[in-house]
Amino acid sequence: MDQARRATLIRYRVMAYVVGVGLLVLVLVGVPLQYAAAKPAVVQVVGPIHGFLYIVYLVTVADLAHRFRLGLGQVIALVAAGFVPFLAFVAERWMTRRVAAQGADLTRGTHVPGRR
Repeated sequence: MDQARRATLIRYRVMAYVVGVGLLVLVLVGVPLQYAAAKPAVVQVVGPIHGFLYIVYLVTVADLAHRFRLGLGQVIALVAAGFVPFLAFVAERWMTRRVAAQGADLTRGTHVPGRR
């Protein structure tokens, strides 16, 4: 795998984890505090941050879709991963395995001999 594609995958993976963790904090901590304890501070802080980072995540998904020639269904799944709790982690593993199945050695950024 060339350096540009490898860098694209790494950016996507980082953003998937950041957005996934932010969404979990928002849903599992912020929303219960807001409605059960009338303390909206977590939602007021994490909500806008997650919204901004989700836009950055969408840009990384677009770049990933372009460089790896993803189909519309795959792109829709990755877009949905940013606003469905836990799905960002599942989608990240799925996409990493998909790229690895194409013959990429993700640990060194080189091609595995014998694979296409």
